[in-house]
Amino acid sequence: MVVALYPGRFDPVTYGHIDIAARASKLFDSVVIGVAYSRSTIFSLDERMSFFSNALDEKGIKNVEVQPVRGLTVESAREVGATAIVRGLRTGDFGYEFDMALMNRHMAPDVESIYLMTSLENLFVSSTRIRELAGFKRDVSDFVTSEVAEAIAEKFKD
Repeated sequence: MVVALYPGRFDPVTYGHIDIAARASKLFDSVVIGVAYSRSTIFSLDERMSFFSNALDEKGIKNVEVQPVRGLTVESAREVGATAIVRGLRTGDFGYEFDMALMNRHMAPDVESIYLMTSLENLFVSSTRIRELAGFKRDVSDFVTSEVAEAIAEKFKD
């Protein structure tokens, strides 16, 4: 069975993240969404995991599970039995992702980095942009699930 790890902070999870997870689920027997521990997030680890799990359940995706990960991505990949790391790639991400892939290959030559091009409709969507919009009290419901949009509105209501 071929397992892939799709790691990230997912703060918040966006339709872009969900799209990459759904597409990866068609390529691999099992995909683990590795939600990273982080001190600098607007949502807790449990909230971020729940948002992603609920979105996947809503889409009926069965071969994807969400779990927390800590530390280096290649170590997390090995812990979950993954032989591939899945990442989404937007136009401005190439340099950063290329460097990361080379470092990961150096540390774990047995774990491949797999990049899925972001769908056109999600090309400009990022968690950072969502947080920025929310900070200005803008509606983000075009970019995230209704559950996430409501939670963001609650976080930024003051």
